[in-house]
Amino acid sequence: MIIVVSPEATPDDIDVIVARIEETGRQAHLSVGTERSIIGVIGPDDPSLQDIFESLPHVESVHRVTKPYKLVSREFHPGASVIDVGHGVSIGGPELAVMAGPCSIENEKHMVETAIAVKAAGANILRGGAFKPRSSPYAFRGLGNDGLRHLATASRETGMPVVTELMSVRDIDAVCEHSDIIQIGARNMQNFILLDEVGMAKKPVLLKRALSGQIEEWLLAAEYIMAQGNPHVILCERGIRTFETAYRNTFDVNAIPLVKELSHLPVIADPSHGTGKLSLVTPVAMAGIAAGADGLMIEVHNNPEHALSDGPQSLTYERFASMMRSVAGIASAVERTLPGVWAPAAAR
Repeated sequence: MIIVVSPEATPDDIDVIVARIEETGRQAHLSVGTERSIIGVIGPDDPSLQDIFESLPHVESVHRVTKPYKLVSREFHPGASVIDVGHGVSIGGPELAVMAGPCSIENEKHMVETAIAVKAAGANILRGGAFKPRSSPYAFRGLGNDGLRHLATASRETGMPVVTELMSVRDIDAVCEHSDIIQIGARNMQNFILLDEVGMAKKPVLLKRALSGQIEEWLLAAEYIMAQGNPHVILCERGIRTFETAYRNTFDVNAIPLVKELSHLPVIADPSHGTGKLSLVTPVAMAGIAAGADGLMIEVHNNPEHALSDGPQSLTYERFASMMRSVAGIASAVERTLPGVWAPAAAR
């Protein structure tokens, strides 16, 4: 349920309402707006409680939420959420977030070099995988903790916040120590134990849509994280598996405006995994921003033919810079901006 509080209610009045909600064994989530405050009631649905809550002083109205996800819903939080990920970077505001870097962290020198290159082209968040889920157990599966340290070094060198994937509860402390955003990959979207753990970690979480995940399943996965008290969730559309074999995945551009209609959470478009073909990354990135995405996740490598993973979809430094110029025109058309261009100190 959603309880709309009257404008004249004081903080003490709101505390009384919250206490009454908690007496019923439910949780109260307060959202303070400029004109109205609303309280989300989380717990088992009981229609009889509507009359009880409506009778409380300073309650203007009570509305039942019919969707199975509550905290991620626009009904609970009408305004768009903006997630602070550190280093002066936010996701969901007027400025687009651009996450860029190699699929896999290969060594420290390469990670730092790539970080400098993508930031010079306008990226404001560094990505890189230390733990890699692969279809084959014999493929390169990441450098693990060494990779996290290389990522942290690149972050210190450039001042960029970093995002990296967490695959197991056993690695959560290390990932939290070395990253600013925890990525939950497509294969773990419904790993509910892992979702509970990152919900308790309170660090921003990038939640990728599963290979065959439906929109409602995706939003319910986000609900798992938020139900543990972590409101800092960012959704990522990365393509879904369909009957088509001409490209790696089918990038579901429809999902972006629909999810932003249903939820207040920011949405990132990942055209690299969404297509699996470097020639398609730029046009699909442009389509994602035109559809309302709050940013992009792009795989970048200086020599894609020799990348340890996902070379066929990785952009060279030059192609990434070209993509940023193409996206800039779309961003302007939809009244968004791209991050500013940066150069290393030696070049200034």
